Amino acid sequence: MTVLIVAASLLVGVSLGVLGGGGSILTVPILVYLAGQDTKEAIATSLFVVGVTSLAALVPHARARRIRWRTGLLFGAFSMAGAYGGGRLAEYVPGTALLVAFALMMLATAVAMLRRPRPGRKKARPADGDLPLKHIAVEGLVVGAVTGLVGSGGGFLVVPALALLGGLPMGVAVGTSLLVIAMKSFAGLAGHLAGVAIDWRLALTVTAAAVLGSLAGGRLAGRIPQDALRTAFGWFVVVMGVFVLVQQVDTAVWSHPATWAGLVAVLAAALATRRWRASGAG
Repeated sequence: MTVLIVAASLLVGVSLGVLGGGGSILTVPILVYLAGQDTKEAIATSLFVVGVTSLAALVPHARARRIRWRTGLLFGAFSMAGAYGGGRLAEYVPGTALLVAFALMMLATAVAMLRRPRPGRKKARPADGDLPLKHIAVEGLVVGAVTGLVGSGGGFLVVPALALLGGLPMGVAVGTSLLVIAMKSFAGLAGHLAGVAIDWRLALTVTAAAVLGSLAGGRLAGRIPQDALRTAFGWFVVVMGVFVLVQQVDTAVWSHPATWAGLVAVLAAALATRRWRASGAG
């Protein structure tokens, strides 16, 4: 099992290096389903793993000049405030609810990434490529709060925010997101540490493997076409979102079979009534 955890952690790093996100999308399931951690411990541990790995993955992107430093630092600063608040709030939210919310947000983001932009709707940017401060503030606070609450380093939200809302080229959005992710992952971790203990031996093992993967992923990122990178990111998030959602629904069904059986019966009755009325019998 340890070998499997290390191999999966390498994929975490590759994902961060290539896509600028997906770290916690992979790390949380690895820690929950492979390492056997409970949800809140896995979320806190993932923030440490993703924070350190993002710093390592940042290096090859910085050398290739695929980072907007002003945008990244400001976005990260606002996100840190939101992430700390989200991390404190997470202490009072059930673990299953956090993972379901996590999966649903992944799927919504994937749809936005896979949808082709309409011609003529490309956002104008300042000559230096940086985003306006008010946009950075609002988007940073919202993304940061989600990060702290559900344990995601935020790449699956930061990259779309920078690419779709900010209009940055996909490669630059990927590089800049790593700076943001590192900053707010550590802020979210600070919020979680008030109520969660971390297995540091496991955390450091996963982090070491992820860092190695991130260095390889960062070198690959500059060789992948922008459209292909965007599509790969979208479908990657779809697969992981569906996996996490199915796992949580399955757990809920077995934990509360009577409740779910009743819900299915109500939905079936409602569907039958609708068909009966549509047929003209009513």
